[in-house]
Amino acid sequence: MPEGDSIWRAAARLHAALAGRELVRSDLRVPRLATVDLTGRATLEVVPRGKHLLHRVEDGLTLHSHLRMDGAWNVFGAGAPWRGGPAYEIRAVLATADHTAVGYRLPVLELLRTADEHRVVGHLGPDLLGPDWDPELAARNLLADPDRPLGEALLDQRNLAGIGNIYKAELCFLAQVTPWTPVGALTDPERTVPRLAAAAHRLLDANKDRHRNTTGSLRRGQDLFVYGRARRPCLRCGTPVRKASQDDRPTYWCPRCQSGPVR
Repeated sequence: MPEGDSIWRAAARLHAALAGRELVRSDLRVPRLATVDLTGRATLEVVPRGKHLLHRVEDGLTLHSHLRMDGAWNVFGAGAPWRGGPAYEIRAVLATADHTAVGYRLPVLELLRTADEHRVVGHLGPDLLGPDWDPELAARNLLADPDRPLGEALLDQRNLAGIGNIYKAELCFLAQVTPWTPVGALTDPERTVPRLAAAAHRLLDANKDRHRNTTGSLRRGQDLFVYGRARRPCLRCGTPVRKASQDDRPTYWCPRCQSGPVR
């Protein structure tokens, strides 16, 4: 599943290609939108909200999409071949005179009034890369359920929006606890959790303009400590990284650097 920084980059690409320009082609290939035609309307802006994309057009309409596990928006120059998957995976085509945005494998695609965006994103916590980022509120949300495993709490977009499986694993590593450690079992959670929320913001903000996620010493471009490194050495201590399932998703941890329960 894309992380918040990946969605931020996707929104930036779409905004640069479409904003301020009239749509000359609109093809929404999902049954409920099959008769919708946005041709002739100008794109006002494309903005991210956590892991959601909000494509706002004239007349107070928003095309809302969510990529979930493997969706993607690709942007191509006029006349360039589309590369992103077979034609049957295309769910949306939006084109100006100069660029075409093609949405592949979009599990969520819906049109709503811009004034009603709260129906699809109003439940989200503070956006780690948004203007509403509030580290104190994010920390309070995480602390509200002290018995909840830290990994699950970090992935819950109602607590703070933008963390996916990569940053969940890396933040647990930075906290030196396993993803199954209850939030309330952290050392001095009232101080540790706010620091963890701040670290999440720093990581996503540092990586939002990159195409290669890093943790650790960001200025040196250090690789991820544990994510995707099952049976490979931890970059801090050299112990083989372990992998297991948490909430039906793979998670990674170092058995030496991270203390706490394991499942």
